[in-house]
Amino acid sequence: MAKMGRPPADTEPVTIRMDREMLRAIDDYRREQADLPSRPEVVRRVMADWLARRAAEGPKT
Repeated sequence: MAKMGRPPADTEPVTIRMDREMLRAIDDYRREQADLPSRPEVVRRVMADWLARRAAEGPKT
């Protein structure tokens, strides 16, 4: 796992609350990954994937 350090300058923190069921699902998904990402990294990856798929679909009319 990466060392904690100063975050990149062009980022902002986002704090959210999740119910235990969602956290369990995130943790289950983390354990399936070869690199065992952190919870925040899982959220970043899932959001990046969703945004890429959304952009690929094009604008909705």
